[in-house]
Amino acid sequence: MLGEIRQQPQALERTLKGAAPAVAALRRALEKRRPRLIVLVARGTSDNAALFGRYLIEIATGIPVSLAAPSITTLYGARLDYRDTLVVALSQSGESTDTNAVLEQARQRGALTLGITNERASTLASLAEHVFLVRAGAEKSVAATKTYTGQLLLLYLLASVLGGSLRSHDLEQLPDAVDAALRLESDIAALSERYRFMRQTVVVGRGLNYANAFEFSLKLMETCYVVAERFSSADLLHGPIALVEQGFPVFAFAPPGPTWGSIGEVLGKLGEVGAEIVAITDSGNREVERRATKLIRLPRKLKEALTPIPYIVPAQLFAAYLAVQKGLDPDRPRTLNKVTANL
Repeated sequence: MLGEIRQQPQALERTLKGAAPAVAALRRALEKRRPRLIVLVARGTSDNAALFGRYLIEIATGIPVSLAAPSITTLYGARLDYRDTLVVALSQSGESTDTNAVLEQARQRGALTLGITNERASTLASLAEHVFLVRAGAEKSVAATKTYTGQLLLLYLLASVLGGSLRSHDLEQLPDAVDAALRLESDIAALSERYRFMRQTVVVGRGLNYANAFEFSLKLMETCYVVAERFSSADLLHGPIALVEQGFPVFAFAPPGPTWGSIGEVLGKLGEVGAEIVAITDSGNREVERRATKLIRLPRKLKEALTPIPYIVPAQLFAAYLAVQKGLDPDRPRTLNKVTANL
């Protein structure tokens, strides 16, 4: 897991450079079949990437985006009308059976289809009309890391094809931003020791980093066996904040920009009840220092729209090192396999 976390700058560079032909082909197809709706279908870590894609695409393009519920197709046999719809399936392996079933039916029912996967020879790649490849190389750890950030990068490219304002120049900054985040590894390793006996926590995010709250929670659950609840800062105030008490650990994604007002407000309320708050931020947000107990601060100031990929890297590192602190092997979580086949 740690080795694959460290490979992310190079994986992102390869993914970005290798995507141009597929991006151009999809752009030509969309000129003829402009979608009125986008449906994203995925499971696990890929589903967290899809959640990011929903926020990004709706913000950038104004096209409504839905996250598919695969059981509607696989268990209930519903036959949906996918005309004027772009269906995007995300799967690290390309072998998620229910994800592939939804994509196959969607294509039969009139959708334009796109697969996002790390495996060129996968079932998903053969089913989709268009394929965006994550070029991360083999991912051996059960806990996905480099394929998650690769999927986020390709979703940025999809948003751009659909009319979003982020361009390749913006995205070319991301490998260096991830490299800068990796330089915090020794500090994060030392910080993880403090939480060796942590059994439960809350992770908070909002907007484009809401998906990272889900992904960080998943990593804590599957590698550290920590019960990690995840909330948007708005939802936390609608009841769940009652579970937080003196010394309760809370992790928060706290970029500058549109979400800081909401995140800052909830951090203030958490501080009032004595929560221990670890905030992931960058040099563009100085206000967070007054409200967080501890900071993981990326050295570079980033546009809020570009923060999700570099911000998840410290969280990945923290989960990997916390597992080691707990005497666990993050590469071999109990009862888990790399590919999950289910309907």
